[in-house]
Amino acid sequence: MDSDPERHLGRVEKSSDEIDTAQEPLVNGTFTSTSEHYSVSAAVLPFLFPALGGLLYGYDIGATSCATISIESATLSGISWYDLSSVEIGLITSGSLYGALIGSVLAFNIADFLGRRRELMLAALLYFVGAIITALAPDLAIMIIGRFVFGIGIGLAMHAAPMYIAETSPSPIRGRLISLKEFFIVLGMVAGYGIGSLLVETVAGWRYMYGASTPLAIIMAIGMWWLPSSPRWMLLRAIQGKGNLEELKETAVSCLCRLRGPAIGDSAAEQVNEILDELSFVGEEKEASLAEMFRGKCMKALVIGAGLVLFQQITGQPSVLYYAGSILQSAGFSAASDATRVSILLGLLKLIMTGVAVLVVDKVGRRPLLLTGVSGIVISLVLLGSYYIFLDDVPVIAVVGLLLYVGCYQVSFGPIGWLMISEVFPLRLRGRGLSIAVLVNFGANALVTFAFSPLKALLGAGILFYVFGVIAVVSLLFIYFIVPETKGLTLEEIEAKCL
Repeated sequence: MDSDPERHLGRVEKSSDEIDTAQEPLVNGTFTSTSEHYSVSAAVLPFLFPALGGLLYGYDIGATSCATISIESATLSGISWYDLSSVEIGLITSGSLYGALIGSVLAFNIADFLGRRRELMLAALLYFVGAIITALAPDLAIMIIGRFVFGIGIGLAMHAAPMYIAETSPSPIRGRLISLKEFFIVLGMVAGYGIGSLLVETVAGWRYMYGASTPLAIIMAIGMWWLPSSPRWMLLRAIQGKGNLEELKETAVSCLCRLRGPAIGDSAAEQVNEILDELSFVGEEKEASLAEMFRGKCMKALVIGAGLVLFQQITGQPSVLYYAGSILQSAGFSAASDATRVSILLGLLKLIMTGVAVLVVDKVGRRPLLLTGVSGIVISLVLLGSYYIFLDDVPVIAVVGLLLYVGCYQVSFGPIGWLMISEVFPLRLRGRGLSIAVLVNFGANALVTFAFSPLKALLGAGILFYVFGVIAVVSLLFIYFIVPETKGLTLEEIEAKCL
């Protein structure tokens, strides 16, 4: 295998839009990656359309918070069944979450069969159908079905988008692009809050809120149809004997040329051969089995990935935001009287801090962001717990704790959790491994959301925040001792070096 990056330098003239980088050899003399030539414009396009899946997920969160206000209004709902119980409102708000759980389970079996690109096309179709059913629902039962269908789309999109972006992105900017997907989720939330606040006073405004997502679902479907398949997925099928090797190699070369643009020159075929060699070196030619998920490299990857997304939720992320309105109101902020405006303000903060993570993740690395951000989360939870127990006459403590939590979460668990689960799984087990991690993420989210109210009644808000703080300390130890640094490594190098 050719491991000399100098061979490729100077093959093409590079404009300011074009970049090449060379990876350092791995330790113990395993293998080295060829120089990566790519056009920035060509590399960014494969990110944009999968990222729309994240934007639609975020939009659903923001729009639903406003839609429930509209639905419950006797004068503005435009329906006769507006008098809903708390359980029925809960079904509307959480319907997409439980649909996402089902989508994660479905992804376990269909991901490697369909491939990343077609899974995202299916997700876009479910987004569209779910939004239409919800927007046109004549009664509550049909609306909940629409929410459930939309949620299945969320589960598939949150599973396939990180994989597709990871497998098609150049290594030097992979972290930035996958983290940018979290930016799109937050951008969608802000858009949902904004559009919802504009339509909340409109008769039957909730229908327009949900219907507004359909154009983006169509754009996502068309974009994914236009994009090429993941070359790594095609090469995996090739070495596992699921097609003609030479034909799949030629197709992978063609896909890689589209993904990297003119800057790749004539080195695409050599890069494909190198990826094939590396896949054979790490044993990817063997068919994946269910039992293999729970031993060896995949078990380590599963511990890393599932552990990160579990801590992402059980350190209190849904619960802290639940208290945002009351905290800001106690501090005398006039915007706190309007839930949608408070949500927009917090959404903008999340957007800014996620942008910071996007800019620095490929420079400072994953571990430093996680360790620094989670340390800030620990401090913020101590501040929040202290406010509710013995500092209730100092509301500025709660405001500082809230803003610190939101900011630190968005530079650590928020983007880095999704980034790491897309990087650490071996290719032939990536589809199934990521589906388990996504299932853990949505399952833990549902559990924390469900358990928060009874735990608050049992322990009190202050003690509960202290409990979240202790869990955050445990997550710090987990990150320090278990989570590897993957900055600058190809996906194959991560498997050989970090697992």
